[in-house]
Amino acid sequence: MIGRDEQADQLTALQEEVTQLRRAVVSHAVVDQAIGVVIATGGLRPEQGWEILRQVSQHTNVKLRDVARSLVLWPSGGRLPDEVRRALSAAVARARDSVSTADRQALSCSPPR
Repeated sequence: MIGRDEQADQLTALQEEVTQLRRAVVSHAVVDQAIGVVIATGGLRPEQGWEILRQVSQHTNVKLRDVARSLVLWPSGGRLPDEVRRALSAAVARARDSVSTADRQALSCSPPR
């Protein structure tokens, strides 16, 4: 049989876990929205959005959820921190260049019509 102290500890641990899971769900939604902003503003493919967001976070040393929050607020008049703006511009440019290169390679390898 579990004693009262153990039950109280378990209850506290479960409450903390629920709080963490709730934060994770909200954070995930914001990250998904930020990926959408990156895709829409950068004119990129959906699979590139996550990679761009990850690169911006790594290059700026800003937590991914904080970068995501800035990006989600940005279209409605929010201001992107300068370092995030610069990293985002560079990452989008790299992604566009890689798409252009891949498209050129695909076209050069395609059979004549």
